[in-house]
Amino acid sequence: METDDELLTRSVRDTGAFEPLVARHSTALHGYLARRAPQAADDLLAEVWLRAYTARGTYDSGRGAARTWLFGVARNVLAAHWRRHSQDQRASQADEETNDPWQAVDRRLDAAAVAPLIRRTLAELPHVERELLLLVAWEQLTPTEAAAVVGIPPGTARSRLHRARTRLRAALGTPHTTPMAGDLA
Repeated sequence: METDDELLTRSVRDTGAFEPLVARHSTALHGYLARRAPQAADDLLAEVWLRAYTARGTYDSGRGAARTWLFGVARNVLAAHWRRHSQDQRASQADEETNDPWQAVDRRLDAAAVAPLIRRTLAELPHVERELLLLVAWEQLTPTEAAAVVGIPPGTARSRLHRARTRLRAALGTPHTTPMAGDLA
């Protein structure tokens, strides 16, 4: 069985090699998008695959794994969606609640009692720290893979991830020794 990197590289010459990538990664990418933009996740996933297919010739395995590259494409598609959504909202004065991705996060948290605290703490984190934390905790990326997705060096990602986890632990009153999701990654 070919690796993702091999398939992505071969797909430039053989378009059929792209199909197994879609089968392997659609569920994870859809989950990533659904947790951030639930109403648009299906459309955004289609856009991710369209952009990934179009840009497959730009993939460089020396810069990271194919999975990491795909999450980077998804992140860019999501950012473009939020920019468009924000512009549309300003133009139509739509309900503020529909533009708040953290409302969807609140609905998905199992510990409803701490959801407002977690939401507030996540919202207060710098954007990159929040994105790193979510990529590692939800998407099960390693800190190195998450660093590649957000475009920063791995060492910087580890220190920012540590800061984000420390702030979240402090807000929850959790001792530093208690492992959080993604701590072992």
